[in-house]
Amino acid sequence: MDNYRILLQYDGTRYRGWQSLKDTSETIQGKLTEVLSRLDGSEVAVIGSGRTDAGVHARGQVANFFLTRRWEEDRLRDELNRYLPEDIAVLGAERVDERFHSRYQATGKTYLYRIHTGAVPEVFERRYVYHYAGKLDVSRMRRAGGFLTGTHDFRSFCGNKKMKKSTVRTIYGITVEETEQEIRIFYDGDGFLQNMVRILTGTLIEIGDGRREPEEITEILAAGERTRAGYTAPACGLTLLEVRYGDR
Repeated sequence: MDNYRILLQYDGTRYRGWQSLKDTSETIQGKLTEVLSRLDGSEVAVIGSGRTDAGVHARGQVANFFLTRRWEEDRLRDELNRYLPEDIAVLGAERVDERFHSRYQATGKTYLYRIHTGAVPEVFERRYVYHYAGKLDVSRMRRAGGFLTGTHDFRSFCGNKKMKKSTVRTIYGITVEETEQEIRIFYDGDGFLQNMVRILTGTLIEIGDGRREPEEITEILAAGERTRAGYTAPACGLTLLEVRYGDR
């Protein structure tokens, strides 16, 4: 059997997230498994670099799987795109070492959260931005981002209350960019917990609108309690941009 790695993008609006679920076929992993199993003539297990939440998008998700048939790489890409829904696209496919694992060998990820701040909601971008009508102070949000950078226990920013594994992660950087009608927050780290980026964003918004102070981040991290952090920002504004392997 050969191990294949694919790079894919998807509009997550109508999906229940990445991970396959027993009660629905409307997941990204589920759609890939269905098509690949049909192409290979056997049940295929698809491994993703991570699980994106329901409604979250991706421009650079990575997955791998083993196939009993040997495929020419471009043909495999084309066949996948032929049968996958139009809101999922495989950008490339390659045969890789049998030891490659898209999740365990990932060394870094970059996410983008988009906040639309214009007076009028953006009709054509509504699936990909969070419309926030209030005024946000970007300088306060940037200052708070500095407290989040580095290696910390991010349990307060984890949406899984029953999380038993380590909640320690490293954030390499948080960059907040502002245009006339949009704020874009880039998160670069070694990995992220369930809902972590959306909770970080909700907390930064509460700091940007004055409900919290940037310095509160230190106390939130130390508390280790989800209730101490801000709200979970909507999924629509979040996109997985890149998954990295090897050196940063």
